[in-house]
Amino acid sequence: MSDLRDPAPYDALLLLSFGGPEGPDDVVPFLANVTRGRGIPEERLKEVGKHYFLFGGVSPINAHNRALLEALRKDFAEHGLDLPVYWGNRNWAPYLTDTLREMTADGHRRIAVLATSAYASYSGCRQYRENLAESLAALEAEGLRVPRVDKLRHYFNHPGFVRPMVDGVLASLADLPEDVRTGAHLAFTTHSIPISAADASGPVEEHGDGGAYLAEHLDVARLIIDAVREETGVEYPWQLVYQSRSGAPHIPWLEPDICDHLEMLHDEGVPAVVMAPIGFVSDHMEVLYDLDTEATAKAAELGLPVRRSATVGADPRFAAAVRELVLERAATEQGRIARRCALGALGPSHDLCPVGCCPARALKPAAAGADSPYA
Repeated sequence: MSDLRDPAPYDALLLLSFGGPEGPDDVVPFLANVTRGRGIPEERLKEVGKHYFLFGGVSPINAHNRALLEALRKDFAEHGLDLPVYWGNRNWAPYLTDTLREMTADGHRRIAVLATSAYASYSGCRQYRENLAESLAALEAEGLRVPRVDKLRHYFNHPGFVRPMVDGVLASLADLPEDVRTGAHLAFTTHSIPISAADASGPVEEHGDGGAYLAEHLDVARLIIDAVREETGVEYPWQLVYQSRSGAPHIPWLEPDICDHLEMLHDEGVPAVVMAPIGFVSDHMEVLYDLDTEATAKAAELGLPVRRSATVGADPRFAAAVRELVLERAATEQGRIARRCALGALGPSHDLCPVGCCPARALKPAAAGADSPYA
């Protein structure tokens, strides 16, 4: 990365995330926000929210975002990057529209956006872009001069995102009993999505057979397994598996589920498993419940030793990667040649989502793309 620390034309960074409840009274309203427009009754939302109630109605995602917010501000200050950092959520306070209104009132006109989703998919990228467009339209309806927002590229293969996950897997392997360690299998997990959504993920030319969603996760898994082999001398067997399915049973979703996978490995005589949640930036509810609670309970039932490796969270290396992504995009906007850090076979992702990238079921305006109404 260049020594230049000029973020122009950007005058602020927006940390954009999903949001989560922070107490029992928040759970049903939060889920109502998540499922808005689907006509799901309150009693069903209470049933869906049982995972949150097990943890006092508190999702860990907001605390992790606060930690990342501070890590970004600290890194920026230490490296002379004069760029204020704000935080807004899709589904809970601080709400995206409120944060963008605040940023507009503070005079910000060109905003870089970091979404807490590293991979291509409708729910992981385009839906955030749709939320941005909805919020900008709301500000426009209030008579405000809307800022331009540019979403930073996917960072799944940035070394500042990959290396903390490598270290997490190594630590989990080291924590296994020595007599089962070298025979362990690695289960790289991510959020299951409908197969149709996976097939349509990424630019049009990448659609089909899992699309960019599958290709990107497999690339990261291979990067981690290669690094682990180099540092341990062991070629660990591995597979990409899925968790947190939430759709109708008649719709095909990506499989196998992590619990089914653990049963299969046990039946095959595998002595231990490390679960590595590479699809998640931080330890939010899907990690806390689906892996730390449900999958760990399944492993205990089977008598199968398991460890769950750490997510990236607020690791200083990730904060540094975000700084590099901001400066890289700024250099491109300034007309300079930018060094674009990326590991693996896929190379750096696009800056501007092209038309047809991760299409929605119903056509909606989306900001920060080639088809954006807010250029």
